[in-house]
Amino acid sequence: MTMTKSPLASTALLLVAALALSTGCAANRREAYIQEKASTHVYRQPIAEVWPKAKEVLVEEGYSVMESKGGAFEMVTDFQMQGAPSSLGTAYARYLVRGIEKGPGQCSVEFLKLSRVESRGAHDANTGKDAQTTASDSTSRDYVMEWKLLQKVDPEAAKALEAEAAQKVQ
Repeated sequence: MTMTKSPLASTALLLVAALALSTGCAANRREAYIQEKASTHVYRQPIAEVWPKAKEVLVEEGYSVMESKGGAFEMVTDFQMQGAPSSLGTAYARYLVRGIEKGPGQCSVEFLKLSRVESRGAHDANTGKDAQTTASDSTSRDYVMEWKLLQKVDPEAAKALEAEAAQKVQ
């Protein structure tokens, strides 16, 4: 009898597969926990110190940034294509980032992601008209970017959060 046909080997393979699946699920739950906590993090630094790091995070992701004038801690990026164009639609994203003062020497930062999918209908050969372009937009908080910022600005708090997630989420 070969090893792959034995009941013991089959059971071992099932256990390995189940362990890999549960490990992946636990990792996803830990990541979600960390991102949720990062979204509510209050930095114990003034916004003027955290703000340049928020800009760095966007630039590292390939975005060009335009900051608000007049002392407001807001910046917006241009749209950036996400992936390759497709016949189903082309995806774009841009960010609005807001710095919020929470008190003396404390702040939080929100990354809002505007996602847009543009799709073009087929060219009408009968009329010779170009197809109409349609777009659908959605906006949501980007917890991944907020987690990246936390790791950059406060590495000790990020490590503590990772340890907390490892304990709480199994």
